[in-house]
Amino acid sequence: MVGYIRWIDGLSKALAHSFGWCIVMLTLGTCYEVFMRYVLNEPTSWAYDMSYMFYGALFMMAGAYTLSKNAHVRGDFIYRKWSPTTQAKVELTLYVLFFFPGILALVLTGATYALESMRIQEVSVNSPAGVPVWPLKAIIFFAGVSLLLAGSAEVCRCLHCIKTGVWLDRDEDIKELEQILLETYGTDQEARK
Repeated sequence: MVGYIRWIDGLSKALAHSFGWCIVMLTLGTCYEVFMRYVLNEPTSWAYDMSYMFYGALFMMAGAYTLSKNAHVRGDFIYRKWSPTTQAKVELTLYVLFFFPGILALVLTGATYALESMRIQEVSVNSPAGVPVWPLKAIIFFAGVSLLLAGSAEVCRCLHCIKTGVWLDRDEDIKELEQILLETYGTDQEARK
């Protein structure tokens, strides 16, 4: 079970890091558009479409990675006071009741939208350039599948915690700047000593 969790976490990480390149493409495309629009007075016909497609792809494909890092927003003022076993039982129940039905709906609907969009070779109605929209609609399906896999790994994490009484450690491929600063320099009280 631990091997499966690590494999899914690795897949989520690889997908998110791959789609992270959308940020570079967004930055380059936006800089090019600003230059063309304000310096040369020749705005592009594709910059708007490029921006929402890259941002949409980035946002959708980062969901599984965020789930694998336990980084989704939650109101945990009660949750954090529970024992790990109680936390795992509650999370397992919530995954079964709410997460999986919603994600299955996302996968099925995403597949329907993507197939229909590919069939008619859908293009953006907002763009004079006629930019294809079907790749972005296909991302809905792939994001749903990646979230489904990440959710199955989280269920395995819950089962592991219920069995052992402790949460399985998560891989730390990135750290918050605050955490790095605290590790490097310590707290204010330590620095004053």
